[in-house]
Formats: sequence, structure tokens, C-alpha cells
Amino acid sequence: MSDWIAARWRRLVVLAALVGPGIITANVDNDAGGITTYSLAGAHFGHRLLWTVVPVALCLYVVQEMASRLGVVTGKGLADLIREEFGVKATVYLMLAVLVTNLGNTMAEFAGLAAALEIVHVPRWVSVPLGAVFVWWLVTWGTYRVVEKAFLVASGFYVTYVLSGIMAKPDWGEVLRATVTPQISWNLPYVLMMVGIVGTTIAPWMQFYQQAAVVEKGVSSGNLREARLDVFIGAVMAVVVVWFIVVACGATLFRAGIPIQDAKDAALALEPLAGKYAALLFGFGLFNASLFAAAILPLSTAYSVCEGIGWERGIDKKLKEAPEFYTLYTLMIVLGAGSILVPGMPLLKVLYLSQVANGVLLPAVLVFMLVLANRRELMGEAVNSRAFNLAAWGLAVALILMTLFLTVATLLGLA
Repeated sequence: MSDWIAARWRRLVVLAALVGPGIITANVDNDAGGITTYSLAGAHFGHRLLWTVVPVALCLYVVQEMASRLGVVTGKGLADLIREEFGVKATVYLMLAVLVTNLGNTMAEFAGLAAALEIVHVPRWVSVPLGAVFVWWLVTWGTYRVVEKAFLVASGFYVTYVLSGIMAKPDWGEVLRATVTPQISWNLPYVLMMVGIVGTTIAPWMQFYQQAAVVEKGVSSGNLREARLDVFIGAVMAVVVVWFIVVACGATLFRAGIPIQDAKDAALALEPLAGKYAALLFGFGLFNASLFAAAILPLSTAYSVCEGIGWERGIDKKLKEAPEFYTLYTLMIVLGAGSILVPGMPLLKVLYLSQVANGVLLPAVLVFMLVLANRRELMGEAVNSRAFNLAAWGLAVALILMTLFLTVATLLGLA
């Protein structure tokens, strides 16, 4: 018995040392754009879309597990592998697309940060520069271990959405029934929202960051099982947050018939319905998510572009050892934050357009990953199994179709 306990304890110690990339990547996907989507889903359709959290979790796990496995087995980042396996030309085009897309996403995160603190009457010309300086300082002066711990702490703050959902006092019987009973209405707004919830689950930057983080952390192929568990925990945490956001907005805003346009509106509208603290917790969740993502997205960009070109990169590198890495990280923050301070900047349109950019880039990234994960000379025995391939290609095709549908619909709506 004592040997069994000792073995389990050692497993827990190893897991505690290795968790991080999967949890961080999955949670930061619940960013300003995601929270806005989930808030709108609850406010406009009540609890009818809660059943989508199951396919969301599945999509998230399958794609992020492949990214993690590619990093663990090869010891290389995704852009590194694409350059080596598909050539420089394909990599250059992909990196240009990543750069443009992630800049739009970074702008959206600083827009979310500005909106969150405007709830408590902090003007954006104060909140955005302070947020930008903080995330820049954290990464440029910290080590990988310190930065990862800070990101894991930020992941924990998503519990504010769980508390907001509980304080909204939903009908738990109705909520649970809606979660396990798919409800599909073939009208355009419902289908668009359904696709939006699933489509915002997988963003191109996530694969680059997940794989780069696994490599920098030094996770070895002997710890593949723990790496998979890290991804699984992250996926579960992320969809629990999605579920409670929809629950909170469905139990209050939908029931009261209050229209909203974004997550800031949701937080403000919650106060008279669920209480001041529920509204503040919801608003704090938006602030945390936006600040968290404002650090990760420029970091993901710096990792992927430097990998693709072959420059030195990594948080554990000193500034003089990886000048291009830190210059790119700084430039992304300056441009992302600076654009939000431009008078009359349409924050909601920035957020929508960043999701469109994700939709355009996602198909290429998923196809590259699936091809790489099936190359036996690269992955050895860790290639996708036949069953995993069936699920992965099916999900990839579904995600691509849904994201393209959402992209076209968004562009038509913006026209």
C-alpha cells in the first residue's frame, strides 16, 4: 500500500512540474472576443446553446493535444517544423499571415481591457498604457518559470465567471437539461451563434504558443502522458468558464429581455439583476482575460515568427541573446495598445475583424499540423492513430467549414 501511495505521489509531483502550457493556452482562448461571443449567446438565446460546450471541449482537446505532442516528440516549435518540412516560401507566407492576424487579435485584447476598466470609470488613456507596460515588463524581465506561474495565476481568476453564474441563481434543472439535450434551430442568427461558439474555440495563435511553450519548458517524450493530461485539464477549465458565462447571461439578461452588444454591456446589465458583486466579478473576469491575452498573443507571435525565420527566441533568453524576439514582442504591444488610443477607434469592429482574420488563417494551420502529426519519420510511434486521425480530420474539416461560414457571415454583416 505504501509503495502504491509513493508511486501516486511521485506522479503528482511530476504532473505539477509539467502542467502549464495546456492550461494557459486553453484558458487564454477565453479572451475578450470569446467572452463577448458567450455573453451574446446567453443573452440572446438563454440556455439553448449550453449543449455546445461538449463539442467545444472535444475540438479544443484534439487540436491542442496534437500541438503538444508535436512539441514534446520533436523538441521543435510549429513554425520550425513547417519551415523544415514544407520549405521557406510556405513559411514566409504563413508568418506574414500570423503577424497580421495576431496584431488584429492583440488590438482586440487591448480593446477588451479598455472596455473592462471603463465599467469602473477608468478611461482608456490610463488603462491601456498601464496594461501595456505591465505585460511588457512581465515578459521582458521575467524568466520562463516566473512568467508561467503568473499566467497560471491569471488562469485561476476565471473562477469569477463561475461565481457570477452561481450568483445569477439560474434554474439548475433547466440548465442541466439544456447541457445534455442538443437544441438546433435552423434560423440564421441561431446557426451563426452556434458556429461562433465552436469556431472561437480554436484560434491559429494557440497552436504556435502551445507547442513553443512545451518546447521551452523542456517536456520530454517520456512525459507525453502528463502533457496530454495538462491539455485535458486546460480544455475542461476553459469549457467550464464558457458554460458559466452562458448560464449567467441566460438566467438574467435573456430572462429580462435586455439586449447587449458586448461583454461590457453584459457586466453592466447584470448589476440590477444579479447584484453589484456579480457584475463586478463579471467585469473583473473580462479585465483579467484581456490582460492575460494581451501578454500571450504578442508572445505567440514572437515565438512563431522567430521560429519560422530561425532567430533566437525564448523568455529565458536575455535581451542581447534574442533581440529580434523581444523587439517583435515590444512592437506588437506598442501597435496593439497604441491603436486603441486613436480617437474614434471602433472597438467592436476591431473585435469582429480579428475573428475574421482567425478564420482565414485557421485552415492552413490545421492542415499543416495534421500532415506533420502523420509523418512517421518525424513522429515515430507517436503519429496519429487511425481512430485519432478519423476524429482529427473530421473535426478539422468541421472547424474549417464552420469558421469559413462565420467569416463570410461576419464580412457580410460588416459590409
